[in-house]
Amino acid sequence: MDKGKYGRLDRLVKEKRHDPYESREKFPEPTICTECEAVFMDGRWNWLDKLPEKANKVLCPACRRIKENMPAGTISLTGQFLKTHGQEILNLVKNEEKAEKAAHPLERIMAIEKENGKIEILTTGIHLAKRIGESVRRSYQGEFDLKYGDGEKTIFISWHRD
Repeated sequence: MDKGKYGRLDRLVKEKRHDPYESREKFPEPTICTECEAVFMDGRWNWLDKLPEKANKVLCPACRRIKENMPAGTISLTGQFLKTHGQEILNLVKNEEKAEKAAHPLERIMAIEKENGKIEILTTGIHLAKRIGESVRRSYQGEFDLKYGDGEKTIFISWHRD
């Protein structure tokens, strides 16, 4: 059976899903975020000690996510253990953010919400959320679940320990 030069013509082409917070075009270098003062240089966002004098100004993807309240990562912490060790766990979370944010300016905690014995942490990136979730699991054991959603552009992590 001859399928022709280009293979099957009757299959559906899956459209590639794009992250709306990931820029499709490259920013002119240097570009400074008007909110956090991260600098886009050498093809990536960085923290610089001295900001360039002449630079393009935009809102970086992380600040856009924060402004529009659209987290890429959601971490849900629950359980009896959380009630007695909550502050300890939050200190671990903040240390993980500090380490990740130093190297990757677009990875930040958007909010930490405490409600009815549950802590929910919202992040601007999936990598920070995964790093926090795995660090809590490693340090305090418990039940850990990780799910990607929306074509791996979002992540949902739950941790529970009685």
